[in-house]
Amino acid sequence: MKRKLKISRKTQIGQDTGKSAKRAAEALLRLLYPNTCPLCGRVTKERVCPDCREAVRPIREPICKKCGKPISSEQAEYCHDCSHTRHYFDEGRALWLHRGGAAWSVYQFKFHNRRIYAGFYASEMARAYGGYVRKKHISLIIPIPLGRRKRRMRGFNQAEILAERLSGRLRIPLDSVHLVRRRDTIPQKSLDPAARRENVRGIFSWTGGTLAGRRVLLVDDIYTTGSTLDSAARTLKKAGAEKVYFLTISIGQGY
Repeated sequence: MKRKLKISRKTQIGQDTGKSAKRAAEALLRLLYPNTCPLCGRVTKERVCPDCREAVRPIREPICKKCGKPISSEQAEYCHDCSHTRHYFDEGRALWLHRGGAAWSVYQFKFHNRRIYAGFYASEMARAYGGYVRKKHISLIIPIPLGRRKRRMRGFNQAEILAERLSGRLRIPLDSVHLVRRRDTIPQKSLDPAARRENVRGIFSWTGGTLAGRRVLLVDDIYTTGSTLDSAARTLKKAGAEKVYFLTISIGQGY
């Protein structure tokens, strides 16, 4: 009995030492790599600093029934853009307006390799739109693919990383392979709305099997005019998709 007691004490001492070492390692990591707010970059104990949580709020009603942009009148159904444009996607939503902390965050995510932000975006999307996605009976998530040149320069596709995290959160299958971009395009931000639509016309192709009867969710970082999402949605519908929806991190305020 005494021998068993001694072994038990040694085991306990070893476990306590292991826990202490783990706590020390975690404290060192927090010191070397403190948590920073994904919406402003400042060090914070919270996941998002209180100032940003207050300033960067999810888009609220009234919103455009098509793209989800906020609109000024509760009587209006569509924003100015959607009321004058034929869209191939059925409907979509975004977390935030593309301004302030949201715009800063997306820029860091895309151009400064802050891939760690994808988990935050996905959790916010799941919290805000998990019910919306389930209501639409979406059965497949597809990220907007990057062109080869951008992928090579950036080293990753931000939409794909976001879609992977969102797929895991919502437990909906992901396909990041079969929607492909056929050619590189010039940056959309340098073009007016009409030129944006022409720039992305026919740039995607679907290389997988039929999507007959499927309801698909496209995922991208920013919605401005919807031209890129439209081109992708048109391709997916030609492949048989019944409905095509979208989610983005942020959205422009329209034209």
